[in-house]
Amino acid sequence: MNRPHPVQTPSAAQPDRPDQPARDPAGTHDGLPGATVASSTALSGAASGEAVVSLSRAEVRVGGRTIWSEVSLQVPAGEFVAVLGPNGVGKSTLLKAVLGLVPLADGDVRVLGERPGRRNARIGYLPQRRAFDPATRIRGVDIVRLGLDGDRWGTPLPARLRGAKGRADTDRLHQVIETVGATGYARRPIGQCSGGEQQRLLIAQALIRRPELLVLDEPLDSLDVTNQASVSALIQQVCRDQGVAVLLVAHDVNPILPYLDQVIYLAHGGAVMGPPEQVITADTLTMLYGTPIDVLRDRTGRLVVVGQPDTPPDHRLPTTHPGTRPAAPPRGRR
Repeated sequence: MNRPHPVQTPSAAQPDRPDQPARDPAGTHDGLPGATVASSTALSGAASGEAVVSLSRAEVRVGGRTIWSEVSLQVPAGEFVAVLGPNGVGKSTLLKAVLGLVPLADGDVRVLGERPGRRNARIGYLPQRRAFDPATRIRGVDIVRLGLDGDRWGTPLPARLRGAKGRADTDRLHQVIETVGATGYARRPIGQCSGGEQQRLLIAQALIRRPELLVLDEPLDSLDVTNQASVSALIQQVCRDQGVAVLLVAHDVNPILPYLDQVIYLAHGGAVMGPPEQVITADTLTMLYGTPIDVLRDRTGRLVVVGQPDTPPDHRLPTTHPGTRPAAPPRGRR
């Protein structure tokens, strides 16, 4: 089985619109009012060649517990799709199922037309991470280069000794660094780069092999709001310019909303999928989190999720599925 090409760190390589979903006739799904249902029936009209990721009645169990089931959805090429939901509902598990790192208990999944794992060489993968230690001396450009050869044993030959292939790799390295806007600091030690600069370099690493699918697990968590929006805009640009489909897990909803094409919302052991304005609604989020959530529009018309600020300390939010952790409200403006 081919492995995806995850972000490589100095310590070790980590092995490891064409059609819109139909509305549920009753306007609800698993208690989610007005949500768009990503059902196998709704998706049957989409041409299989248009879907980069396709799940049909998929189910995952971990430790004998069902995480989610009956999940059917499609991710078209060139679309920026966020995977959202309360804590413990299996957002990262969905990404791992797509990569072939977690097997399905039932149903089917196809990634780039094949079973999970068989096309991982065409997937760029950025797993959850911690910031680099400030003392880390390896340069940003070398971190990016690991996306080309970091999964191979031994020290790579200098580009000048590898002929045309070496020159092509060097050109691609410079091109992808320029794409993410990191040319000005790519030769700086990675430990001396800011969190936003580090994340851009890691995204460059995931892009260097020209993937058709980019899988990003909580890439915005360690960033401030400005950098969250900046990195989200960069990812949207990659989708538009290069036709790369993106699956991104996030907890902080607001910075990414203006850039998304679709949202996959996991809750209550199932999933709904649709455009943000259909899925991110006050009724839906209040039901999911068990606490009042408002969805407003700012002066530019953009959606803003606002959480309830005065939850008492002894309040217990309902779990989204038996055995899962209590849900936490989305981090919105307070």
